[in-house]
Amino acid sequence: MNNRLCKQLGIPFPLFAFSHCRDVVVAVSKAGGFGVLGAANFTPEQLETELAWIDAHIEGHPYGVDLLFPENMSLAGEDPSKVGDLMRNIPDRHVRFVAGLLQQHGLDAGDDADVRARFVAQPPSLLRAQGLRLLDVAFRHPIKLIVNALGLPPPEMFEGARKHGVLVGALAGSREHALRHVEAGVDVIVAQGGEAGGHCGEVSTIVLVPEVVRAVRKIKDVPVLAAGGIMTGRQMAAAVALGAAGAWTGSVWLATTESETSQTFREKMVAARSRDTVRSKGRTGKYSRQLRSAWTQAWEGPDSPGALPMPLQSMVSEPALQRASDAADKGHPGARELVTYFVGQGVGLVESVRSARSVVQEFREDFAEAVGDIEAFMA
Repeated sequence: MNNRLCKQLGIPFPLFAFSHCRDVVVAVSKAGGFGVLGAANFTPEQLETELAWIDAHIEGHPYGVDLLFPENMSLAGEDPSKVGDLMRNIPDRHVRFVAGLLQQHGLDAGDDADVRARFVAQPPSLLRAQGLRLLDVAFRHPIKLIVNALGLPPPEMFEGARKHGVLVGALAGSREHALRHVEAGVDVIVAQGGEAGGHCGEVSTIVLVPEVVRAVRKIKDVPVLAAGGIMTGRQMAAAVALGAAGAWTGSVWLATTESETSQTFREKMVAARSRDTVRSKGRTGKYSRQLRSAWTQAWEGPDSPGALPMPLQSMVSEPALQRASDAADKGHPGARELVTYFVGQGVGLVESVRSARSVVQEFREDFAEAVGDIEAFMA
């Protein structure tokens, strides 16, 4: 394939797979794509274990790591070891709201002290100090790409990447974000439209990608990957027609046998349609697209205390959602109503759970078929 990014990374097909699951990363890279491990929720020790496992199983195929270094975040300078200091910034009304929400769905929340104790189960990995520790771990492994998923990459990311011969990527939800990234020296732009799962902007992928490509090319020849709602090879071919150098995908890998998601979420994902997602602050404190559920509706409802700023909202939400997910997998009907996860509008295109390798193969076949159709159309 005549693609500069493929040549730089040593891959035959520019399909980038973001996943929190090491098995997905390995399967995609071995199938000809490029797996990227979403590492923000790991501790440094856990990340070391995950990357060592990938190195041992990926058979030399290239892969990357994705981290979160938010530019605008409450308490960004806090020491992540001082969880108690962070907990004091969580108001009692939010503690009571979470406990009440669990109780409404038949789950024992415990008293306020129990609820607060569970907040500690979510490491504040979004804080800068913790992120830098994760960055150090990532650079100890033979990664080919390091990506910041939320904002401009920090200087330490650029310095480490240049030292180790690693490309730097960054997600952009607007033309302005993309231009800032290019001016800072980012090697790969991921133009992520509003259809995407997780943190995303409001501009649709089909508008954002050509806008970013056009603006970036006036400054520097930086490859742009299209992201947001892309679940098939035909969509990937459309993105290339818009000027993209490939596709950055995430949601499609959640419906694979290897993914980290719960059985309950997989079932809800297969049953969902494209209108069953919502952009909400109720999970991280910043707008992120996720599957609509009783949890997202409650945080947007009239009784909601309002989402806390990042990272406090994650400390409130993650332990409760994990509790609901565990109970749902054991057959608890009330807990099932609460279960949600980051997923894009492309969820409506998911019809079954498949292996990651088969998804890559189908992408390649669909892509080739779409290109063939365009060639026939032109003839």
